[in-house]
Amino acid sequence: MNTCKRIFADQGQINNCKELLNGSDGLFSDLSGLLALAGNEVRLKILFMLNREGELCPCDLSDILEMTIPAISQHLRKLKDGNMVHQRKSGQTIFYSIKGSQLGLLQPFFDQLQKPISIQI
Repeated sequence: MNTCKRIFADQGQINNCKELLNGSDGLFSDLSGLLALAGNEVRLKILFMLNREGELCPCDLSDILEMTIPAISQHLRKLKDGNMVHQRKSGQTIFYSIKGSQLGLLQPFFDQLQKPISIQI
């Protein structure tokens, strides 16, 4: 069994780390919730497409992801309840887009997904 045996504890470092974590509790909670929602492959694809296209309706997403509209709607509801997307109604069509406040957290992930895959020879 591995154990930790330290000779000297840097109390200043420990206190600084605690202060940093305590001062950022809300951010950790927000990011954790966002990652939990985006951790589902379908929802991540929906968010990726919303980021790429700006806004889409459930019918568009249904065609793109080759899923039923009710299945897409369930994922959109979870994203909406999680405060990640907002909706705009135009006639009888509802369009969804990513909330700007969430986009900053998601953008690095989207950037990674858009990088070309290099093939090793």
